[in-house]
Amino acid sequence: MLKRHIQRTGALTRIIVVLVILFGMLFASGSCTEGDYPAKVDTVTIAENPLETRALIYVADDRGFFAANGINLALKNYASGAAATNALLKGEVDLATCAEFVIVGNVLKKENIRNIATISKFQNTYVVGLKSRGIGNITDLKGKRIGLPRQTSAEFYLGRFLELNGLSIDQVTLANFSPAETVDALFRGTVDAAVVFEAALQSEASKIKQKLGDSAVIWPAQSGQFGYFNIIGTETWVASHPEVIIRLLKSLIQAENYVVSHPDEAKAIVKKRLRYEDAYINEVWKEQRFSISLDNGLIVSMEDEARWMIKNNLTSEKTVPDFADYIYIDGLNAVRPGAVNIIR
Repeated sequence: MLKRHIQRTGALTRIIVVLVILFGMLFASGSCTEGDYPAKVDTVTIAENPLETRALIYVADDRGFFAANGINLALKNYASGAAATNALLKGEVDLATCAEFVIVGNVLKKENIRNIATISKFQNTYVVGLKSRGIGNITDLKGKRIGLPRQTSAEFYLGRFLELNGLSIDQVTLANFSPAETVDALFRGTVDAAVVFEAALQSEASKIKQKLGDSAVIWPAQSGQFGYFNIIGTETWVASHPEVIIRLLKSLIQAENYVVSHPDEAKAIVKKRLRYEDAYINEVWKEQRFSISLDNGLIVSMEDEARWMIKNNLTSEKTVPDFADYIYIDGLNAVRPGAVNIIR
């Protein structure tokens, strides 16, 4: 009797053990279909200025790629990439998103920041002039008051735009506003012209084209040069979170693949996130290159921008830094080595 009881107890124990193992295997395989880190979760706070250039972040968040790779994403909104970077340097966030020009300015200030990856390349910046202020041609901008978010790529693109058309940035008066304030200043007529992003031209919130119509002239400011939009961190944070960065980049690469394979669905995610109209998202999508990379074109652009800043006395530095020293390649090398093309 006792023997049979022991046998039954042993058999029951073995069954329970097998069931526990099977349940564990099932949980492990099903709880992280897109990533390899189901038991490891880290909260990462990213500072951003909500625009379509951040599309891969929004797609990765919406599709659950961050969560599947053990990242609890928190986004904090700021008025511009420069403001987002300032928040990073103050320790308010873990990472920030910004164009390469913001990185250049901070490197020239000796800030210890690191570029983790470019997440998009863009052409989205325009110069808008009011005809009522005597602006009909580019040369009419001379002596005019131009609104823009200073210390951002808008300032560089305006300077280059003016130089290519026989003017210089010291021949205009710059008025510093956030992107939203720049649009408002244009409508109120407190500036003669403004440097604005594509969203301001056509989005539901601004509709510069519709409100100003024939009373304004609009020129592309980038002269065919793509800007680089990046995720950056402080040297200290990046050095102490290599594994988190790998999971972050893996999530963004999954988002990039989703954009390629499901472009309509990806556009719908960004449209809903940013409350864009169909016409705008379809137009702006053509001006973006969504891909995770670190290529030498980024270095070339940064060197060009640094030379421009030095020439125009926008920095006390006299020599162009080695920007390769401010790029963290280990993370992207670990998950997509073919996307790293930095010449040292």
